[in-house]
Amino acid sequence: MNREQAAKEITQLSKELNHHNHLYYVENEPILSDYDFDQMMKRLQDLEQKFPELANENSPTRRVGGDITKQFETVAHRYPMLSLSNTYSQEEILEWEERIKKLITGTPNYVCELKYDGVAIGISYQQGKLQRAVTRGDGSQGEDVTTNVRTIRTVPLSLKGDYPDDFEIRGEIFFPLEHFQALNAEREEVGEALFANPRNTASGTLKMQDSSVVAKRKLDCYLYGLYGDHLSFTGHYEAVSAAGEWGFKIPDASKRYIERVDSIEGIMDFISYWDQERRNLPFEVDGVVIKVNQYEQQNQLGTTAKSPRWAIAYKFKAERVETRLNEVTYQVGRTGAVTPVANLEPIQLGGTTVKRASLHNQDQIEKLDLHLGDRVYVEKGGEIIPKIVGVNNDKREKGAVKVEFIDACPECGSELLRKEGEAQHFCPNEKACPPQIKGRIEHFISRKAMDIDGLGAETVDVLVEKELIRDAADLYELQFDQLVDLERMAEKSANNLLQGVKASKNIPFERVLFALGIRFVGETVAKQLARRFRSMDKLKNASYEELIETEEIGDKIAESVMSYLKDEGNQLIVERLQAHGLRFEMEEQEQKSDRLNGKSIVVSGVFEQFSRDEIKKLVEEHGGKNVGSISSKTDFVLAGDKMGPSKLEKANKLNIPILSEEDFIKMINE
Repeated sequence: MNREQAAKEITQLSKELNHHNHLYYVENEPILSDYDFDQMMKRLQDLEQKFPELANENSPTRRVGGDITKQFETVAHRYPMLSLSNTYSQEEILEWEERIKKLITGTPNYVCELKYDGVAIGISYQQGKLQRAVTRGDGSQGEDVTTNVRTIRTVPLSLKGDYPDDFEIRGEIFFPLEHFQALNAEREEVGEALFANPRNTASGTLKMQDSSVVAKRKLDCYLYGLYGDHLSFTGHYEAVSAAGEWGFKIPDASKRYIERVDSIEGIMDFISYWDQERRNLPFEVDGVVIKVNQYEQQNQLGTTAKSPRWAIAYKFKAERVETRLNEVTYQVGRTGAVTPVANLEPIQLGGTTVKRASLHNQDQIEKLDLHLGDRVYVEKGGEIIPKIVGVNNDKREKGAVKVEFIDACPECGSELLRKEGEAQHFCPNEKACPPQIKGRIEHFISRKAMDIDGLGAETVDVLVEKELIRDAADLYELQFDQLVDLERMAEKSANNLLQGVKASKNIPFERVLFALGIRFVGETVAKQLARRFRSMDKLKNASYEELIETEEIGDKIAESVMSYLKDEGNQLIVERLQAHGLRFEMEEQEQKSDRLNGKSIVVSGVFEQFSRDEIKKLVEEHGGKNVGSISSKTDFVLAGDKMGPSKLEKANKLNIPILSEEDFIKMINE
């Protein structure tokens, strides 16, 4: 294939992939199977790898992220990004609507929209291509988060139809509840503190340095405000509808996410409807927004220094109830993290009965100045987990006992520790504290880890209590005679359990590594470590520098991995698991060529066409060896943007050749 043919196919593939991406993520009407979509994407990736000069920054292949942004540039807004005036009073909405009618020419109509609880964003397009995405900031300037916004599947990289040459569209980026809850489940699994709410998490995600992590979090958006010097629309509703035809994900009128009304009665009906129905949405909202529809009337009304006069936000009151704090108990997780839990007098909140609320840590208890028997205020609002937000001090009983955080583990009595810089207390007795033992084994056998059939949490409890198992390796030493006489364990159940344990020996290395339950090593991190080091032996011998060079591995994870692998008890468990035949090596991958055979290569910096791990994979596929540090034995350094200055200095000092990404691609494609 020549360059001209490749360019033609790349253009066609990009167009088709963008179309199918829109059908899947925006229209929710896919017509292509996942397999066929993936095959088209793979073909495009192969072509861009072979002809890197033809790859476009808005290519569908860039959706997965991989770019590293150390600092987000501050950018002035082309059009000021004003905030809205807020009210919690329907009477004030009535007054606002009366003022509008007095200040404009003609009869107004209005557009009612949901007020999404996320991050405001302004995205610029030129000639139908995404150019820049900027956060609200202070309204006059914000941060350039284009690299991260490109990973959001519902943000089009290229437009279709009759769009303006140059315009900006604004909207809200948010965290869908389904994905937010899944993320918290993953964090709980590796012993990390849970995120409090979707809005703050969406905001933090948009500021992450590694765009590949942003891509995996599956943020979403609704875009609904057009700005430009030469727009042909007469009103807001018309402009939003047109944006939907160009490929944007706009509020769904069929679901009443947006509605045009011509009276105050229509506005109030919209508010009343969503005050009830908002609990059934797959994302968080905190109110509704009402806008004068016609642009000419908007111009007549103008703006104040901070807000447009032609729009107002009605905010729903956070759901808050008062109930009694009966007791504070403490839960111990598999990593030893101790979490205080408020046990409440049952109360209805948000359509569910609430009996418990998380208190997070000692600092939260002290901040609230909690006493047993207090009348406390509980909210669910924008939070997923009910939480105590205040105390009714007027109702505090005389002689009420102040809640003091415990200093010993409630399960084993060990003195609790709190590491510097961490909010949670931990029980250090990981080898003998019952919930830690059970929790680690339950994690080991879980579906995403070793997936052992015939073995569940209740059976683990019995096996631990009978002292038949105390760690994961003990599972592979269980005998039929030990199991068959246990309560609710007949011959068939015992055989099924043993068969499940035996079958788990075929689980691949990355899942075995995840199953070990190393703190902060979730499913994704385990995959990255397994792919990078290929075997447990190499991982054991990895230096701190080699660990943090691995994609998605920072200081905290690297220190946790090294601490786990240096522990003699953990070493013994791993050795026993290896002896029982579990897989502690990655299966050998097919080698594409021997062009790099025998060469030791250091990869450093940020690359345009590939992530750093993808580059390292290419090195291995062509016979090369990735090394973490430069020495006289290094054959060459593959340098991307922002290569570390110390590595550059050392390479020059030792006269080690430095190759660019383009040089490397040419080398492996010769």
